[in-house]
Order: sequence, then C-alpha cells, then structure tokens
Amino acid sequence: MLGLSGTPAGGKPVQGAQVVSRVALLLRLVGRDPNGSALADIVRDSGLTRPTVYRLLGSLAAEGLLELDPKSNTWRYGPEIFVMGTVAAPRYPIEDLARPSLRRLADATEESAFLSVRRGNETVCLLREEGSFPIRSFVLHEGVRFPLGVASAGMAILAALPDSEVDQLLLDADPAFVQRWGEQNSPAAMRAGIERTRAAGYAVNPGMIVEGSWGMGAAVFDPAGRPAWALSLTGIEPRFRPERQEHLGRLLVEEAQAITRKLRQDESAPAR
Repeated sequence: MLGLSGTPAGGKPVQGAQVVSRVALLLRLVGRDPNGSALADIVRDSGLTRPTVYRLLGSLAAEGLLELDPKSNTWRYGPEIFVMGTVAAPRYPIEDLARPSLRRLADATEESAFLSVRRGNETVCLLREEGSFPIRSFVLHEGVRFPLGVASAGMAILAALPDSEVDQLLLDADPAFVQRWGEQNSPAAMRAGIERTRAAGYAVNPGMIVEGSWGMGAAVFDPAGRPAWALSLTGIEPRFRPERQEHLGRLLVEEAQAITRKLRQDESAPAR
C-alpha cells in the first residue's frame, strides 16, 4: 500500500505532496496509450529514476490502479481506475452530449471525429468516432495527451483563451519544448497559428505531428464561457485540401456551438 511518503533511490525521504504528484504523473503517462506503456518510456518521460518509477508502479498495481501485462510487459490501467471512472462519469455529462455530434461529423465527412478536454496545459482525447473512409490517421486516440497548441484540438482551445493567458502559457514554456515538438511549434509559430485560428474560427494542423496526418478542431465552451473542450477531425492530407477545409471547419464549428448551447441550457435548467 502506498503511504504518505516514500524513499527514492538516493535514500532521502520524499514528502507526501511530492509522492502524490509523482503518482499522478505516472498515472497520466500510463494512460497515454490504451495498448500499454513500457517501463522505459515511462521512466524517460517522467524524469524519475528507474527504481523510483518501478517501485511506485508496483505500489499502484498492488492497489488495483495499474496492471502489468505479462505478455507485452507494458503497464495499463487497472480495475480500480475503471470503478473510479464509472463513479465519476455522471458528474461529467460532456461525453453524452458530444457523442451525437461526433457521429454526425464522422457520417458527414467520413473522417474520424474526436472529443478532447483541456487539462492544465494539455489536451486529453476522451472520445473517438471512426469515419468510413478506409485510410485513417492514428495519431489521435483515447487517452493521448498533447500540449496546448500542438494538435488541432489544443490550438482551437489555445486560440480561444484571452491574450493575457496565452502570453503567460507561451512565456512559461519549457526550453526543451521546441526540441521535443519541433520548430513548427515554437512560440512564434504558435502565435501565427492562433491568429489563423481566430480568423477562421477553427484550427488546422497541417501534418505538424506526423507528416501527412492532418487535423482540424473547434473549441467547445463551458457555461462560464471558457474553452474547456474541442471537437476535431483527423485524416490524411489529400482529404484536407484547402477547398474542403472551409466545409469541414463549418461542420466542426456548428457541432461545437451546439454542444456549448446544450451545456448552457443544462446549467440554467432548474434543479428537480
């Protein structure tokens, strides 16, 4: 059982708050890939030592929060995560509201449609609806995380934030960010992307994560008017030619606005 403190490889005690933040980080990293995450990848992306990561993963597995797949030797979410998600789901009706929009988008465009949520300085993909077009992009899937502005969903959300918040986010960017995500995601490039997104009303990602894999996104606003989610479409480059982007963008914006209106209606409805 994971206690309130732990001891890293160096032997110095780790206080409770630090352990909690480390555990939360590991849970997020494991959840990036539904097929499982290798220990080496978790160690690399966590910045923690291998013994520390292994010990914390083992503690989480003992509590049922994670599982180690013996065949692939990868870590996955355990049954307790499923139970927690099931209990929490009724408090967050966005999935029920968004799924019909995703189906309409997938049917109308034949592309794969997604719902992503903002979590701090990242977006997390929550839902996917496959389109019927036989060639697909697999960059986006449930659980995958991207920094705000890197994918089309994150750019749509970033562009909808106030300038002061955008400035702070770009100012606080890790110096290694550009090294990880490329010059196409430098602060200057992101500012240009924000301007394009605000002018069009939707974001376009022209293969900036994986060459040939394009995406488009539109922000969904919570009842307070904050961009909290985004709808997006992904596919191969020939399906996102300039002459088709306006059509796809209009569909995305219409569905995003429909969800935003529904959220506001539900917020203002009298309690029963």
